Amino acid sequence: MKSLDDYASGKLTELDSQNLKRKLVTTHRSINGGANRAGRKLISFSCNDYLNLTNDDRLIKAAQSAIEKYGVGAGASRLVTGNHPLYQELENRLAKLKGTEDACVFGSGYLANLGIIPSLVGAEDLVVVDELSHACILSASKLSSSHVEIFRHNDTNHVAQILKQFRDGTRHAMILTDGVFSMDGDLAPLSELSFLARDYDCWLMTDDAHGVGVLGAGRGTTFATDHPAADVPLQMGTLSKAIGSYGGYLCSSRKVIDLIRTRARTFIYSTGLPPSVVAASIKALDIIEHNPELCSKPIKNARLFTQSLGLPKAKSCIVPLVLQDPQRALQASQLLEEEGFLVTAIRPPTVPMGTARLRFAFTAAHNPKDIQRLTEIVKHKILKD
Repeated sequence: MKSLDDYASGKLTELDSQNLKRKLVTTHRSINGGANRAGRKLISFSCNDYLNLTNDDRLIKAAQSAIEKYGVGAGASRLVTGNHPLYQELENRLAKLKGTEDACVFGSGYLANLGIIPSLVGAEDLVVVDELSHACILSASKLSSSHVEIFRHNDTNHVAQILKQFRDGTRHAMILTDGVFSMDGDLAPLSELSFLARDYDCWLMTDDAHGVGVLGAGRGTTFATDHPAADVPLQMGTLSKAIGSYGGYLCSSRKVIDLIRTRARTFIYSTGLPPSVVAASIKALDIIEHNPELCSKPIKNARLFTQSLGLPKAKSCIVPLVLQDPQRALQASQLLEEEGFLVTAIRPPTVPMGTARLRFAFTAAHNPKDIQRLTEIVKHKILKD
């Protein structure tokens, strides 16, 4: 249809002029964090496979065995006939890892948040969200029809001000935040937020996609504080980062999980995950549970990088280098690729305007020599001014 194509063409031209147009690049990933693009071997610092489990033989064998036993797909929603036997084991393991009574697995982390939040709050309720939370949290908050208030990043004083102003006039309230912020690598102040949630009778929910498997001895951000584990009754996360598989989950009380399975539209109306994916996730949890040293490697590598560059000590596996201008970020990414490193430029709307950056993601497989060489290139060719 001509009017539709004309609209798309105009928007693409506008985005291209601002260096904001995206494109897909075929990338072949190898077992220890390497990548191959157009026949060129690169060392990737752009992958969320923090423990390098996506190509681990143990996960591959678990997936193959599940296919042979249960088939390729789930065949239906879990509430119909798609609840194959492996699901119960995975949800039990997730609940054990997070110290909760039960868990519910979704098709992805995005689907999890889009299902969970509108299932718990509605038009009479208040949702308080960190401004840098993942896009799916912000989308789900709007979808819930709740009164949504955005607080300044990690500013608990601002949260307190919002709750003092709006909490009394609402039925229920939720505080929503990432555990590890995916573009900045810093951690949410979960202890302080949990105190505010207690004082104002709010339900605190974290998206710990980038914390599970690598912080708190693999248990996630909730268990990575200097204080006793923060009281977070709704612990959401993904299976696609350190766990190396695919899917999302919520860990909570048995009653809450029962409600989610009954009300979350993205759970009810989605086909269950393939048995191979569930089996691989279970095997990954085995590895995480019995290998605390493996879980600690990514952040050690991130801290080697920040120390060498004189940056603030890394708090997670993610280290941003803010270059402000999208064109500068793209040029820096291209320079690093020419030097043999894959580091993606992150641009608006993924990050706020004026904060385009390189986002370095560190894994267990990165070795000190490669990190040191990367550091020298960044120092002398990107930050030379």
